[in-house]
Order: sequence, then C-alpha cells, then structure tokens
Amino acid sequence: MSSVEAHQEQLPQSDPFPSPSSCSSFELIDMDAGSLYEPVSPHWFYCKIIDSKETWIPFNSDDSQQLEEAYGSGKDCSGAVVATDGGRYDVHLGERVRHAVYWDEPASEVRRCTWFYKGDKDNKYVPYSESFSQVLEETYMLAVTLDEWKKKLESPNREIIILHNPKLMVHYQPIAGSDEWGSTPTEQGRPRTVKRGVENISVDIHFGEPFQIDHLVFVVHGIGPACDLRFRSIVQCVNDFRSVSLNLLQTHFKKAQENEQIGRVEFLPVNWHSPLHSTGVDVDLQRITLPSINRLRHFTNDTILDVFFYNSPTYCQTIVDTVVSEMNRIYTLFLQRNPDFKGGVSIAGHSLGSLILFDILTNQKDSLGDIDSEKDSLNIVMDHGDTANLEEDLKKLQLSEFFNIFAKEKVDKEALALCTDRDLQEMGIPLGPRKKIINYFKSRSSLLGITRPGMQSAPRVNLPREAEPCGSTDATRKDGCLDVSIGQVSVKYPRLIYKPEIFFAFGSPIGMFLTVRGLKRIDPNYKFPTCKGFFNIYHPFDPVAYRIEPMVAPGVEFEPMLIPHHKGRKRMHLGKEGLTRMSMDLKNNLLGSLRMAWKSFTRTPYPALQAETADEAEAEPESSSEQASDVSTEEPCAAGKGELPPINVGMLNRGQRIDYVLQEKPIESFNEYLFALQSHLCYWESEDTVLLVLKEIYQTQGVFLDQPLQ
Repeated sequence: MSSVEAHQEQLPQSDPFPSPSSCSSFELIDMDAGSLYEPVSPHWFYCKIIDSKETWIPFNSDDSQQLEEAYGSGKDCSGAVVATDGGRYDVHLGERVRHAVYWDEPASEVRRCTWFYKGDKDNKYVPYSESFSQVLEETYMLAVTLDEWKKKLESPNREIIILHNPKLMVHYQPIAGSDEWGSTPTEQGRPRTVKRGVENISVDIHFGEPFQIDHLVFVVHGIGPACDLRFRSIVQCVNDFRSVSLNLLQTHFKKAQENEQIGRVEFLPVNWHSPLHSTGVDVDLQRITLPSINRLRHFTNDTILDVFFYNSPTYCQTIVDTVVSEMNRIYTLFLQRNPDFKGGVSIAGHSLGSLILFDILTNQKDSLGDIDSEKDSLNIVMDHGDTANLEEDLKKLQLSEFFNIFAKEKVDKEALALCTDRDLQEMGIPLGPRKKIINYFKSRSSLLGITRPGMQSAPRVNLPREAEPCGSTDATRKDGCLDVSIGQVSVKYPRLIYKPEIFFAFGSPIGMFLTVRGLKRIDPNYKFPTCKGFFNIYHPFDPVAYRIEPMVAPGVEFEPMLIPHHKGRKRMHLGKEGLTRMSMDLKNNLLGSLRMAWKSFTRTPYPALQAETADEAEAEPESSSEQASDVSTEEPCAAGKGELPPINVGMLNRGQRIDYVLQEKPIESFNEYLFALQSHLCYWESEDTVLLVLKEIYQTQGVFLDQPLQ
C-alpha cells in the first residue's frame, strides 16, 4: 500500500477544489455507503494517430478477452503473441505493441485499460497508464472498503485526481502560476470527468469477426497514395469495405450464418504506390519541378503521374512486379496463418488498379506446364537464331536467293520471325516472296499458339511478352477484333500462384485504355486464361469509368445492369427520366411541370439485376431510348410489343452480364458535376457495391441471399 500512500492524501476541510454540491456539471447519484468493492473489469485498447492526434480505440470484445486470458495465464508474457482483428494484426503482449501482418504500418501502443479521463478537445475518453491505473484502483478500493472519500492523488505529470465518491471523480490540470516558486499541483484548473471501467464510458465495442474465412479478396488501389476524399490510405479504405461486408452478412445472409454455412470474406489491400515512389523517381522529378503552385505540382507528381508511369516500360515493369509479388507474398503468408483455409481467391481493383489487374490476367497461363511449353515453342520457332536452319527453311520455300540479303542484314531465323511486311520490303524482298515468308511463319506460329507481329491474331490467343511487338500494321486492324493484349507496354508479366475466381473492377478505365491501344472489339469467345468471372462496377457519374460490353457487342445498344439497393428497393428517381428531369422541370416552370414530374417518377428505370416482366417493360414511345432492354443470355427482356434477341456479351463473365451501374443518390441527380469526383471514390463505403461482391462470391459456393433483391 506504500504506492497508494505516496500518491494520495486526505483532503482538508478547506479543500480549494469544488465540493460535489458545487459541481453543477456532474450528476450526483445517492450512494449506498456500505456498498462492497468489486474489482474493475479491464478492456484492451490500442493507440492510433488520426489527424495528427492520438486516438485510443478499443479492441473488439473477443480480442480483448483473448488478450486478457493471455495476460492472466500466469505464464511469461514477454514472448507472447496474440493474433487480433481477424488475424490481420499481432499483439506482442510483453512489449505492448500491435503490428500489422500483411502490410507495412507503424506499430501501435497497446494498453490494458481500467481508468479513463475525458480528453481536452473532444468527448473521447483517454485511458490512464497501467501503473497509474493500478494506483487509482487501490485508492478506490480503500475508499470503498473504509468508506473514506475525497481522496486526492497526483499523477506522474503533476495533475490532480480527486475521488469525491464512486460516481464523482474529477481530474484537474494545474494552471501555471506566476509566483517565484513556480506552479504547484494544487492550483485549480478546469475539471475533467474520471471514469472507472470501460462500461462507464461512451465507446463502441464491436463483437469479434467470424473465425471461418470462406473467401479471400485482394484489393488493388488506383493512382496516388490517397483513395478517398478524406485522403485515407488503401488500408483504411479496405477496412471500411470489410466492415460494410460484415454488417451485410448479418443482415442479408442471416440464415446461412445461423446454419453455420458461412463465416466471412477477408479483404486484404495491395499497395504498389509506395514501392514505385521509393525507386528514387520522386527525387528526379523534384529537380525538374517548377517552384510555383507547389501543392498542385506535388499532387501531380505524387498522383496524376502514376498513369504515365504505368505507360512507361521501365516503371510499368516495377508496378506489375510489385502487384504480382505482393499478392503472391500475402497469399503465401495467409495460407501459413490459416492452414485450414479451403476457399477461393478473387481480386478487385479500383481505377488504374483495375487496369493493372486486367493486363496481368490477360497475360496469365492456365498452368505451370503452359509456361514451359511456351518457352519450348519459342525455341522451336526461333531456333535461337540458327542461320543454318534459316537457310533450310528458305530452300523449302524456294527462296534461297534471298539468303545473302538476310545474312548481310544479320537477320537470323528469330529476327526474321519478328519482321513485318514493311521490314521485308525495306530489305528489297519482292511482294511474292514476302507473302511466302510471312505465311510460313504465321502457320508455324499458329500451330504453336504464338502470335507474331504483322499478323491478324485471334483474340483468344494471348501474346507472350517475350515475342510481343512494339506496334502492328494497319492490316491487323481491319476487323478491329484483335488480341486484348495489343498495345500493352512491352514488359514481362509475372505469374500468379493461384487462379482468381472473379475479377471486380470499380470505377474502371479499362474500356478507354483498350480503345486507345487500338482495340475496337473484344471477341465474344475471349476469356481470361485463369479467371472465370469479371464484373465492371461503376457509378453513373464516375468520370473515370467506362463500359466493357459495347466492345463485345458494338452493333447493339443496351443499358448496363442496375445494381439493386441493398435494402431491396429502387430509388424513386432512377435513370435519366427521374429526379434529374424533375429538377429541370421545376426550374423552368414549377406549377406546369407537376404532371411531367409525376410521370418521371412512374417511368421504368434502368433494368435491374433480375429481368423485368413484359408488362413492366412496356414504355411510352418518347422514353423508349432510355429504357433499353436488359438483355441477358439467360433471360431476355421484352420491350414494347416485340422481343429483342439475346445479346451476346461474350465469355469474359461466363456468358453473363459484365457492366453493373450503381444507383445515384437523389441529391447527386441535381448536379452531376458537383459529385463527379466523389462518385469515383464512393465504392469503399457503398453497401450496394459490397453486397453485389458478396452475392457473386457466395453464389459460387451455392449460398444465396435470404431474400432476392428487386
């Protein structure tokens, strides 16, 4: 008890601090003087720096109990490590620090908390240190046992805490004095509330996450280090995405959870921005950056230039290597920490991140054997540049007279296989022999599944990085239906060590980049070599998002699939003829537009995920263009009196629809431009987006929503 006596003293009758009756800001409750002492229940917290301020956040109830059990086990805690937050963080109990497992993040202080005081600038409670909390608890125990209150303690930083009674305990900060002796700890400051036990403070403590993990999703960010308007990192945004998914599992998959059919989906972030900008490129850019409008130029260098980096062969290789190696590393570590995991893996990308994943997926091989066979095929076709074999091939083609020309230009068999028609023409080869040579290598390459420059390639064939040309002739673009890898930066794409089941693209510019690269049409038979599903999800006002389906079926106009509201209803203002038209009518003529506004609310909106009935699809003639049929390969939708034939949206998503559009909020419909930037960054907290992701993932496992959304 010596530690208690050193920190406390009985207040004299002339106590300068206000008595309980004078503290009007505190609510007093009559206390039973004979109440028995009960030990306080501890709860574990960790400290995070948020907006340059220390914020203490409670562990969820399961993690706190797990930490307390390890603390009270009687064993040496110095080497104890406890996995928390669904296994994404490890707490080193002896050091009282919390470390991230899958990504780089500063370590957080961890504290076993029992006593709290209210902070200065907000109403959040701050825990006392563990040692001083123990002193407070011992003092409280003596006061309750002996029924002797008005105990005064001095904290290590010379602040005063007074225990008036079990329900009134205050903390005073000293006010600096001006006398010759300096400030003293007895000088009165503004009182702050002191609370004992986490149950007496206002803080949200969540339940733990389900232990079972059904599916793993890697999330790749877009340009820049910040992923939303609050300038948060990809880790924080994915945390929000995961939290929304846990809430939706409880509300929309309740039956499956009660029957223990499902656990949860784990979302893990993949960061490529930091490794890219740690290569020294920022220093090089800084040397050439003008000093004016410093903040705007810094934003451009740190964010906008990521698009140009991806189109540079040097930095594109860095980005691709980083994304693939990070996903492979995290996947390997995840399996080590979750040896019983039997679920699948999917990938999701936002903005430029979706394009990176698209390019990676188009350059994957179906198995390890494919990579070896591809290398063997290249050796067969190219023969390592053996000019002797080139001479034999020219003899077969009855073109031996041109061998000396190729020898003079130092063109071996490998180089000749890469030559275009224009290259041969510049070497003086006549038209007839040129066609023979090109046709010969074309036939050899087709047998081995290899595409060479200057040839019209089938879209289903992926171009190996080792043999990819820098460009192509106009002849390759006559039908506009080329390999999806056309125009990609010439880099070597690493291989993923797993096969993703579904690829989700949020606010994706994939369609625009493919068009700029020269691809006019995606062959309906094309699909990713290792990934079966593909969903292009976007907000209607997202300025970066583009559609994919019109590139598969360019001759047919049809609307994207409308994502249902997560509460199972449609917003009243759906489509162009909703609140947007109503707002314009109200601006022009408030009274005269009431009838038109009523019609706008009753018109059929975009097609929903489930096909509309024929009666619902009947529309007025003037709005038929806005009510294009939701045409699916499974359930075509009727429009007017006739029925449109099913639209072939290709095999990118197993023959199912690819483009999915969110419903804009009513306030967003009044001015699309005001909410354009926000629309590009809305996906992290969008319940509709998360629910679609969960729905498609669990459908692959035979688990469905409790009630279908309409």
